[in-house]
Amino acid sequence: MVGNMWRRVFSRRKAKASPQRASKARSPAPAAVPSPAVAHAATETPSLALIDERFHRLVLGLPPPRQDDPLPAEAALLRRLELLGARFDLRSLPRLPTVLPQLLRTLKSDEAAGAELAKLVGRDPLMVGEVMRATSTVFYRSAQPISSLQQAVVLLGQDGLRRVITLHVMKPILQGNTGSMGHAAGGRLWGHAERCAHACAWLGRTTGCDAFEAYLAGIVRHAGTGAVVRLLDQLLPGAPPPPLSAGFVRHCAMLAAQLSLQAARQWGLPARVLGALAECQGEVSAASSPLGRALAVADSLASLSLLVENGEFPADADLAHSWPGVMPPAVLARCQRDLGQHFAAGLATA
Repeated sequence: MVGNMWRRVFSRRKAKASPQRASKARSPAPAAVPSPAVAHAATETPSLALIDERFHRLVLGLPPPRQDDPLPAEAALLRRLELLGARFDLRSLPRLPTVLPQLLRTLKSDEAAGAELAKLVGRDPLMVGEVMRATSTVFYRSAQPISSLQQAVVLLGQDGLRRVITLHVMKPILQGNTGSMGHAAGGRLWGHAERCAHACAWLGRTTGCDAFEAYLAGIVRHAGTGAVVRLLDQLLPGAPPPPLSAGFVRHCAMLAAQLSLQAARQWGLPARVLGALAECQGEVSAASSPLGRALAVADSLASLSLLVENGEFPADADLAHSWPGVMPPAVLARCQRDLGQHFAAGLATA
């Protein structure tokens, strides 16, 4: 059992530690302890790398690390994880509804008629239910009761219909693409996806992106992370995960990003969405595409928002100056405020 292996590894390391070394480990030099003012400042402006590492640790259900670099046993586990990732069958992911590609193509046209859209939506009973449910909410409620699918489609409008369809399609994929190890991972992934889509669409308006492509990119940004949860579940069956290093979690994040891009290709998503996902596997800069920049920034803002909700960072953590040359601080500050207001009461983006 892998779980027993981890217990033996960590118990053996503890047994080998001499009393003197243990004493030194428990008593760090005073100079290494930051002052309260410095520690407080660090929590107000966390690094983007720390946000990303904490987000993946939260989703993967891992305890805090004991070190930064992977231990030898972790390196072996990483090799096994990468091998499983290379063999991961993307066909095991839930398939998109067959009507979706045609519906999205129709929605790209500003001249699409309500009757035509209603006919396409009507081919998927679950999609019909989501559209009717959305129009019954306070946000869309009209003076007269909605009595037909076509009325509902017209009331939503093209932008609202795009979002409702995306939510209907992607929510079960993100929430269901986890194993027993990540029983809470699905809800957290969806919480991030809603925030990331909202922020990416908001930022996309300032960079000239297509609104729906920006929203879609935010939704699928971490589609592969649930697959990594499932892979780790295979490697650590039935045992509480050990305090894996920060380096190990960074490797998991890289694998998740690769799987997200592969899944998006499998689903036939728009070329600009695929390009933005590919750019986000590396360092995004001012030379990156408008959607790539919006997606990278939205990803960090959404991760921070979710971490604040889970008590990992204070509510006043500020990322306005974290993307020099990529996004103006004033725009970032407004987007972060908008994100906080929109999700303060658990609002959905449908």
